[in-house]
Amino acid sequence: MSDSCCRATTQKRLMIFSGRSNPALGERIAGKLGIGLGGMLIKTFANGEIYARYEESIRGADVFLVQSPSGRLNAHLMELLIMVQAAKLASARRVTVVMPYYPYSRQDKKSAAREPITARLIATLLEAAGADRVLSMDLHQGQIQGFFSIPVDHMTAVPMLADYFRFKDWGGTPLVAVSADAGGVKLAKRFANRVDGDLAVLTKMRPEHNRAETMHFIGDVDGKVAIVVDDMIDTAGSIASAVTTLYDNGAKEVYVTATHGVFSDPARERIRTSSVKEVVVTDTLPIELGPEDTKIKVLSVADILADTIKNVFEDESVSELFAGENQLF
Repeated sequence: MSDSCCRATTQKRLMIFSGRSNPALGERIAGKLGIGLGGMLIKTFANGEIYARYEESIRGADVFLVQSPSGRLNAHLMELLIMVQAAKLASARRVTVVMPYYPYSRQDKKSAAREPITARLIATLLEAAGADRVLSMDLHQGQIQGFFSIPVDHMTAVPMLADYFRFKDWGGTPLVAVSADAGGVKLAKRFANRVDGDLAVLTKMRPEHNRAETMHFIGDVDGKVAIVVDDMIDTAGSIASAVTTLYDNGAKEVYVTATHGVFSDPARERIRTSSVKEVVVTDTLPIELGPEDTKIKVLSVADILADTIKNVFEDESVSELFAGENQLF
């Protein structure tokens, strides 16, 4: 057998497929990489069962599956598990789950007796299905990486979000990055360093799920532009409370930014009726803006994800893409 023939048979192939949770993001990522999105047949039977089939050969390929469970979260999660197993049974060389938004990430520990640690269960399910690697973005807590025995590459949208604010014309008004809670201080600190601003911290309590109340505020926002930094916005209850607290403490303007815009009801109504100037999120989750959503701005993470996928495929460093800013600890 000739050397050229050997090289041809061992050449790696990069293939990207998308589930039904966020196909637009999958298309954008594939476009950035200069390839087409792979053909995938996915359907739901009358009884709710999900079926997935690859419409082209993936034997020996490096397969990346883009899926950010949202909306029909549990169905999207099951769909992803089926896609992973189908890829393994079709003899893919390596299956990498590209899951920018990690579902159940807030259930990462036991806060009360007899509770599950569902974030760990998700890791167990992905591994059991046959995933070889996971790519995720701005995890709720760093300990989620420890739930896996396979490699987990952590990406961050913080530099992109910070640059959006850094290059605005503030007319000399100083900026303050505000951590939405005590657990997000390191995230807000990285943001503050990027925008050359100060740091402040809000503390809150949750009397029940999906309800938060701001309790204390530490820092100085008087006469400054305050930017609340968080990993996700769900019902926007804590955001509405934070905005009120910051204006009460003398903030000139209040903005909010987060990587994941979950926007469960009544989030958009709360944003519309609050005094927040703008809410900036990314497209890790699909967001369709209506004419009334004038305060919401969506930035794309397709470039970040495409660059990360390229480096993983070529066995290059992921951390170098973020200059170390993707570390959670």
